[in-house]
Amino acid sequence: MMATRPAVFGIERSLSGRAWRWRGGNMELDAGPAGLEDDIVTQLLLARGAPREDLARHRNPSLRSFLPDPSTFNDMDPAAERVAEAVLARETVTVYGDYDVDGATSAALLIRLFRMLGHAAEPYIPDRLLEGYGPSGEALVKLGQQGSSLVITVDCGAMAHEALAAAHAAGIDVIVVDHHKCSAELPRAFALVNPNRLDESAEAAAQGHLAAVGVAFLLAVAVVRTLRRRGFFETRAEPDLMALLDLVALGTVADVAAIRGLNRAFVAQGLKVMARRANTGIAALIDASRLSRPPSCSDCGFALGPRINAGGRVGEATLGVRLLTTEDPDEARAIAQQLSQLNDERRAIEAAVQEAAEEQLAAQHNRAVLTLAGSGWHPGVIGIVAGRIKEKAGKPAVVIALDDETGQGKGSGRSIAGVDLGAAIIAARDSGLLVAGGGHAMAAGLTVAADRIDALAEWLDARLAGAVAAASAERTTLLDLSVTPRGLTPDLVETLDSAGPFGVGWPGPRVAVGPVHLIKADVVGNAHLRLVAGGQDGASFKAIGFRMAESEWGQALLHGARGRRLWLAGRAKIDDWGSRPQAELHLEDAAWAD
Repeated sequence: MMATRPAVFGIERSLSGRAWRWRGGNMELDAGPAGLEDDIVTQLLLARGAPREDLARHRNPSLRSFLPDPSTFNDMDPAAERVAEAVLARETVTVYGDYDVDGATSAALLIRLFRMLGHAAEPYIPDRLLEGYGPSGEALVKLGQQGSSLVITVDCGAMAHEALAAAHAAGIDVIVVDHHKCSAELPRAFALVNPNRLDESAEAAAQGHLAAVGVAFLLAVAVVRTLRRRGFFETRAEPDLMALLDLVALGTVADVAAIRGLNRAFVAQGLKVMARRANTGIAALIDASRLSRPPSCSDCGFALGPRINAGGRVGEATLGVRLLTTEDPDEARAIAQQLSQLNDERRAIEAAVQEAAEEQLAAQHNRAVLTLAGSGWHPGVIGIVAGRIKEKAGKPAVVIALDDETGQGKGSGRSIAGVDLGAAIIAARDSGLLVAGGGHAMAAGLTVAADRIDALAEWLDARLAGAVAAASAERTTLLDLSVTPRGLTPDLVETLDSAGPFGVGWPGPRVAVGPVHLIKADVVGNAHLRLVAGGQDGASFKAIGFRMAESEWGQALLHGARGRRLWLAGRAKIDDWGSRPQAELHLEDAAWAD
């Protein structure tokens, strides 16, 4: 078991309070070849769960190697047949999306698919504030009245029982393409494609980590196959579905889906497509983000994704889909610029809500799950704030924006590894504590009456206390290798990156560097810790700890490290601002070496 392994360098409690363990084998690169019979990349793959007999497939993740037969999934074949019928009969089709990146990329993917097939589909994105999450019966019926005989919901709909019943009564066929948790009773849809259906086969359920955009891509594969069987492509070229993988990569990373298996292949290949800048909107987004190189996984999560999200959070919900589907460079540039401005506004709003939420933390220090609520908090940023507080406190956090006029609150929660918050929210809804709620293990959304918030907080605390305690007891900093300062080189970074792409479920390599002494320590940007460290080998390097300046251990490095040796742990990255690239460390933990 992980907890029984010896502590790395004897560190049972780092400055952040964690024990240091090896993720896989011991890779002390300055200690000779022991434990390094395999090359570094092989060790990284094995430590992330790749079977030794399957290393070649994981070393170069391709769709050919990982893509399942779409027919494996329940309702996939009926869904593909229905979409094919709509194409052949020239029906009016609406793609009903969600307002986040996964919803926007899923909708854009299907809209682009219809264009490739010589047909058109229009998007419908609900307003976060006015309509809330997921399809409403009123909106679906109205779409039918406007002529849509087929509506495809993406990244929503798995729990929309009343809305889909209304659509069925109105004679509208609805195909649900989703990835959120389902209840045993499914809503009345023409087809519901979701690897997280409770009645899925083991083979399909193994793809439960897919984002909705990944499920949408599988539907696209099934639709093309169905039309091929019907002879649709005898007089026209088949669409190049690989060209849609940039959307799949962006949505998968931004939705924090696990980057393993099929998702890893989606992202690895999608980043290559993104680098070609064939999607006009994504190219404009890259330019607006001031990226001068091909986007990385990290860029999707921290530069591109937040800009698209900003439209749904604090601006116009349709901006993301419009950007990702336009072919007009001028329109793309204008929308990308607008999204960048909205993202700046979102940051300011987020900072204010986070400050107000953190004022409530002291009163909840004994709780296993932090439930924070306030009037006037913008519901568009509560998910981000919940994530920030979760990271700071090391506990699941639910942040609720109260609406005094309705007497209800919209909440968003983020969890820690090992604690299934989505299942708890669904159980709370089923017990009558919530007006609505759902999600997955790491994230959830809810609607709750204001006078039930205290009861919800008590209920979540009681239900999840054991899981949170168990997860907290296992708090460790997992290391992949250690080097001296001279070993932290651009070549090492390139080698480590070749085992990617990295993300949740396939974590980036964490490197320990040391022992070192601090040459310089200061604060930049009012929040970030900047260090220059030197080692006994005569080499030095830079380290940056984002948002760590005010943490307890950040303060310890700033004011208590003079004259002491220590180990620094984090991600090895390339700093290419100077005349030649240098390796630097993005700091995640530190420990005294003496």
